Amino acid sequence: MSINYDQRRFVSLSNSENGEVGAETVFQYRQEGDVVWATYCGGSIVFGTLIAKTDDAGCLDMRYQHVNAAGELMTGICHSTPETLPDGCLRLHERWQWTSGDGSRGVSVIEEIRS
Repeated sequence: MSINYDQRRFVSLSNSENGEVGAETVFQYRQEGDVVWATYCGGSIVFGTLIAKTDDAGCLDMRYQHVNAAGELMTGICHSTPETLPDGCLRLHERWQWTSGDGSRGVSVIEEIRS
């Protein structure tokens, strides 16, 4: 496995208008083997979780769920493709779709932060 997501933190750089994740949302990733999971919150997200499988290229096939500030439970699917930046941090390019609500699709980019 080429990428280890364990203990990495990410924030949103951009998102489609129909998305709910924003610059205040922080993702905390964990990994064991090819299973990746995360919790996320901040901005319009009260609390969320995701679970994913990673392939040999580090791409993630995930399912996510969260409660938004309006109190709605939202769910979706996402495919994330990693990019390694010159400083070694990761940027994830994501294509996603709601499986709740209107079923619309979107794209987003999240980037690793170091504290």
